[in-house]
Amino acid sequence: QVRLVESGGGLVQPGGSLRLSCKAYGLRFSYAAVTWYRQAPGKQREMVATLTTSDNTDYANSVKGRFSVSRDNAKNSVNLQMDSLKPDDTAVYYCTDGTTWGLGTQVTVSS
Repeated sequence: QVRLVESGGGLVQPGGSLRLSCKAYGLRFSYAAVTWYRQAPGKQREMVATLTTSDNTDYANSVKGRFSVSRDNAKNSVNLQMDSLKPDDTAVYYCTDGTTWGLGTQVTVSS
């Protein structure tokens, strides 16, 4: 059974950084396309970053230059490095391989 587990969320001040991790169980993440989404209260879920099977990346305009997605094959994980965080980045962040979704991790950016 495939499971994805997100971690690394928390409370951070504006301008701060967080590193989210999406760890896969029952799936070899080395060859998977993985997408990070987020959903803020009262808003629709939106794509944040995508890592393709060939390790190409794509980002939402709102996070370009601040977020970076990468693969950690040793840990069977895909990471989302988030820098220069803003209050608008507050949301629950989810990862998916297109079939399976994690339960999400809360990111709160507030002073």
